[in-house]
Amino acid sequence: MSSLLVFPGQGAQRPGMLRGVSPQVLAEATAVLGEDVQQMDSVEALQSTRAVQVCLLIAGVDAARRLLEHAPSPDYVAGLSIGAYPAAVVAGALGFADALRLVSLRGELMQRAYPQGYGMTAIIGLDLTAVEALLSRVHSDTTPVYLANINADHQVVIAGSDEAMAIVAAQARSQGAAKACRLAVSVPSHCPLLEAPARSLAQAFADVPLQPPTLGYLSGSRARPVTTIEVLRDDLAFNMCRVVDWRGTVQSAYERGVRLQIELPPGAVLTALARRVFEQGSVMAFDGARLDTLQALLREEGNRQP
Repeated sequence: MSSLLVFPGQGAQRPGMLRGVSPQVLAEATAVLGEDVQQMDSVEALQSTRAVQVCLLIAGVDAARRLLEHAPSPDYVAGLSIGAYPAAVVAGALGFADALRLVSLRGELMQRAYPQGYGMTAIIGLDLTAVEALLSRVHSDTTPVYLANINADHQVVIAGSDEAMAIVAAQARSQGAAKACRLAVSVPSHCPLLEAPARSLAQAFADVPLQPPTLGYLSGSRARPVTTIEVLRDDLAFNMCRVVDWRGTVQSAYERGVRLQIELPPGAVLTALARRVFEQGSVMAFDGARLDTLQALLREEGNRQP
């Protein structure tokens, strides 16, 4: 049997998420970025896409280091959107310092491209086909709106202009959607609107040394393992403008024998989604759990015979 660490994306952030992060990690991040990263962790600062993404990276990497200090490495890692970066760091494919610089640039590029008037909306209670039909009716040059995330069978996320998303949300509710709510994301991620920022980030990636992952790295957009440096570089640079297939990613992990998923901070959104796929095994979030319990689960899963 196998284990999987997952890292959440933007929208999971909360003020104070860097409390409890080790002083060493905070000092390293502060030195690399040339600013006190703890100042990014407030209600006001987290209005910035860049601050959110940097804090998510730091929180995820620090928690993973603490978890794996006295536990075996997982078999797989995966991250939703920005979560792919701490996943790549934990997999030994991307250095933490390089990840900090790239994520800082990533957030800046996304924020600069769409400072206001755009975002993301979750639609719960309609299947993918129904949502795609709504998108095809509403989308236009003046009301751009796209499929962004496939999170579960009846939970998808759309991205686009405020006006277009409001129209889709209203029509989704009229067709029986249980919920259609804006996410705490101020940019239209995972759609063609971010192709230009992605190309700029890819140029920055060209000078960054990567290594083949030492753990199984599952791409959140491809929903399958990535093993080569070239594909990993492409996956990280362009995931901001590609649809996230998180449902497929978790299903892929389960089909590969994963029976323990641990979600790194902050929050437990991915834990709730995984319970719909994991018919057997354990799904837990780092937040709210005892560290020694999670370490024991990793040791136990590592000792099981397939």
